[in-house]
Amino acid sequence: MSAQPTITALTFEQHSTGRGIGIASPRMSWKFAANDNTIQNWEQSAYDLEITRGSSTEDYHIVSSNSLLVPWPSRPLHSREIVRIRIRSYGGSIAAPTDWSAWETLECGLLKRQDWTAHAISHSVKQKEGPLRPLRFRKPFRIQSLMSVTRARLYITSLGVFQAYTNGSPVGDHFLAPGWTSYRHRLNYEVFDIAPLLHEGENIIAVEVAEGWYATRLGFHGGKRFIYGDEMALIAQLEIDSEHGREVIISDSSWKSHTSALISSEIYDGEVFDAREEVEGEGWTTNLFQDHSWCEVREIEFPKADLISPNAPSIRVTQIVKPVAIITSPSGKTIVDFGQNLVGRIRIPSLQVPQDTTITLTHAEVLENNELGTRPLRIAKCTDIIISSGRELQNWAPRFTFHGFRYVQITNWIPTLTNLHAEVLHTDLIRTGTFKSSHPMINKLHENATWSMRGNFLSIPTDCPQRDERLGWTGDIQIFAPSASFLYNTAGMLSDWLEDLSVEQLATEKGIPPFVVPDVLSDTWPCFPQAIWDDVTILLPWTLYQTYGDVQILARQYESMVTWLDRGVRRGNDRLWDDELFQLGDWLDPTAPPENPGNARTDGTFVADAYLVHVTRILGDISAILGHVDNAARYKDEYLGLKRRFQDKYVTKEGYLVGDTQTALALVIYFDLLDSESQIENAGARLARLVRKAKFQVSTGFAGTPIITHALCKVGYVQLAYRMLQEKTCPSWMFPITMGATTIWERWDSMRADGSINPGEMTSFNHYALGSIVNWLHKDVAGLVCATQYFS
Repeated sequence: MSAQPTITALTFEQHSTGRGIGIASPRMSWKFAANDNTIQNWEQSAYDLEITRGSSTEDYHIVSSNSLLVPWPSRPLHSREIVRIRIRSYGGSIAAPTDWSAWETLECGLLKRQDWTAHAISHSVKQKEGPLRPLRFRKPFRIQSLMSVTRARLYITSLGVFQAYTNGSPVGDHFLAPGWTSYRHRLNYEVFDIAPLLHEGENIIAVEVAEGWYATRLGFHGGKRFIYGDEMALIAQLEIDSEHGREVIISDSSWKSHTSALISSEIYDGEVFDAREEVEGEGWTTNLFQDHSWCEVREIEFPKADLISPNAPSIRVTQIVKPVAIITSPSGKTIVDFGQNLVGRIRIPSLQVPQDTTITLTHAEVLENNELGTRPLRIAKCTDIIISSGRELQNWAPRFTFHGFRYVQITNWIPTLTNLHAEVLHTDLIRTGTFKSSHPMINKLHENATWSMRGNFLSIPTDCPQRDERLGWTGDIQIFAPSASFLYNTAGMLSDWLEDLSVEQLATEKGIPPFVVPDVLSDTWPCFPQAIWDDVTILLPWTLYQTYGDVQILARQYESMVTWLDRGVRRGNDRLWDDELFQLGDWLDPTAPPENPGNARTDGTFVADAYLVHVTRILGDISAILGHVDNAARYKDEYLGLKRRFQDKYVTKEGYLVGDTQTALALVIYFDLLDSESQIENAGARLARLVRKAKFQVSTGFAGTPIITHALCKVGYVQLAYRMLQEKTCPSWMFPITMGATTIWERWDSMRADGSINPGEMTSFNHYALGSIVNWLHKDVAGLVCATQYFS
């Protein structure tokens, strides 16, 4: 008799856990594990589903081979409802089912706005200028009998970022909650089980709130402050169920508040901690603390944004990195080298220096002339400051900021290799893909791309994690998404981000997406239509669908897609792009001067037109999948017409292009913009000649880099693609590795061969976009290509 597989990993929607889900009828998925090598070609034919709801049990037998995002069979859940679910499957050549899966618990969050009775509270005195000093809030409550408590849930969010405590213990292991969303429209909340932290008698809930992304300065040239609001606030709702009923402790005027011992805490500039203003230990978070000097809070207007339970996991510490060297610079500065460019913070387990000593920790990614290379940070200070009380400071780390760094310059304290370490921070996604070859430098390239992804997936997908920017640029994630979604399960995080993109885009009259999401630039840099960047509306949902098979992502984003293509694109008389509109195009072409990164060899309108034909075809396919028959036919006709006009405009009968560059040829080959075999053959041969002429150096920017090796392989020049990959002279993928890079750089020459930093204002050493080559490593080198419409 053949063995049956084991059911594992029962999950709900794209939610990271089963607690606090914000959907009343969540879809379910499960996987199979085979512990017996006799199990081959096994396929599910049906499954049993058992659901316990309160005291009742529901049983379902469903004939289906699907185990991915299967429909919820029962009546919709209601707020706070807790159910238990298990699955068993039928399949193979025997009639007996698999063993039941382990029971999984699913718990709904607060599904309706009226479920929230908490008020938004702030300090009694409104701060007039930024940076805003972080605030602390406290509320005592009593529990008569701990034995009678059956459930205790804290529903919490903030205008700013928060850390909550119950009876002196941190609530959760998250960082910078509730994360960054389009705060005008969507505000995440978190759900915590705090029952293990409660005790009989007097209890305390305490919360510290800092600016985070809500009120800090964001953007270029120092940024703009108070984009979303000019004061921080807490919204908390603690619900304790017991045998006697439900007690609800809400944030309201009965709470007390005080300014924090943190003088300031900003995303770009870092955190200033004055230990002289800190009470002994963390006493303010316990019931032993006397808060007589604290003041009453002030209730403020409740946010108009929808309160959302996010699908994405929280930001967490995911790795500890110890220093590898202590350096004394030529000017006598003390610099700690962690050996890896990372995103996170420093932790010092124990620190004791004389009272009033000011210790500074300044972070940077590189050294220049053996001194800390801070020029690429622009106006961002990236400096944490500790002012000593004279007492021992234990387990210090900044609470509400993060830095991109490999090196930390420290003043007024002597670091060693053992008295501090770095903590890596990012959205705690599940790792799903790895790559390893026999070539050490190719392995290093892949590792560098993974590090850059981790460092730039911190609540949202950002461009860089260090300078006065750190924004959710749409073009960067559009080209890197196929790579990212192989490396980690990005479905929850990126689908959440896409919802922000939609609300930002659809709130405008013209339906043009902002350059960055959440949008913090349009007040000073109004958005105008752009290929590649704005095409994220179509290409990112399509990538997620191909990777995860979630058709609801397509359905949810469909209005955004159609709005962009029908209203957002600025067209000329031929229905292609308006030639007069500036296009970012093949951004960061290696020949572009440092001060003008958009000055590429490939015409920007050519790039835009190629993308327009491509995304029109894809939107036709999406329309067909979703059953929008009329739109599917319309976009198919539009695609064929655009392709014909593109060929008339740019392609000779022999397949030669008006724009004869590596990027132009790669686009027409990879996007199937040519018809005849002779045209394709000639274009491939010309691309091969250009690659050889460039001596295998990269000649592409944002548009060409993700596809150049794919295109070479598509027309039979596989060995050229491999040779190009291994080129070590600049510009190439291997050049940064020869220079000691541990992440992907923004520019091919962010650091010059002589060790000097590129003079351009935009010079990041942690930018994943040019690392999109790893998608080719996964698909063409490793051969992991989906044989159907999506992976399942």
